[in-house]
Formats: sequence, structure tokens, C-alpha cells
Amino acid sequence: MKPVDTYFFNQNEPYQSIMLYVRSVILKTLPDVIERCSYNIPFYNIGKKPMLYLNVLKGKDYVDVAFVHGIVFEKEFPILRNDNNRKQVRSIQLRTIEDLDELLFVELLKVAAIQTKKKKRAWLLDS
Repeated sequence: MKPVDTYFFNQNEPYQSIMLYVRSVILKTLPDVIERCSYNIPFYNIGKKPMLYLNVLKGKDYVDVAFVHGIVFEKEFPILRNDNNRKQVRSIQLRTIEDLDELLFVELLKVAAIQTKKKKRAWLLDS
């Protein structure tokens, strides 16, 4: 089993179901995305550049679907939040599968993929 699969199957419910659902939408929407474990959590990369990751933060009761350059398109997608005062990462917090608007999420994924492809650097915003 791949490390990403192990990560998902080691999650408690409802997090496991939420993450597997989000994963299926990501892989269906962006067939060229590269799924891998980094920092012991699942990341989705465009080429070698990270686009988003999934995580359950300690002390929180939701799955954090975090977009690495989310600050760039947070105005276009107000569902993105600045949790934990992060500089550029913005995320969607999912407590249930029903919390995810799949059509809006697919649109967000496409915008994020285009943005990630344009970036010269993986993590830092281009000035």
C-alpha cells in the first residue's frame, strides 16, 4: 500500500470518509496531479510544485483542505479561510462530506492548478 493510502486508512471517521471523497474529486478533476506524502500528510502537486494538501489539525474537528497559494484567489472563492494566521495558505474546513460544494470545489481546483503552473517557486509567492 502507498504511504498516502496508509495515511487515509489510519484516519478516524468522519475524517477518513471526508478525505477519501475529497481525494476522489481531486483525482477526477485533475488527472495529471501527482499525489504523494510530504511532511507525513497527503499533498497534491502540479509537476514538482505543491498545490494543496489535506490534514486534520490537532485540536480541530475538521479536515483542512489547504491551498498553498490560496491567498491569491481567496477573494474569488470566499469559502477559503485563513485559519491559524497563515501567510499565504488558505483552506476549506470540512466537518462533513455535505460541507463540500463539489461544483465550486472543482472550479477552485482548476483555478489553483493554473495558478500553480504559473508560479516560478513552489512555496513562496512570486513578487
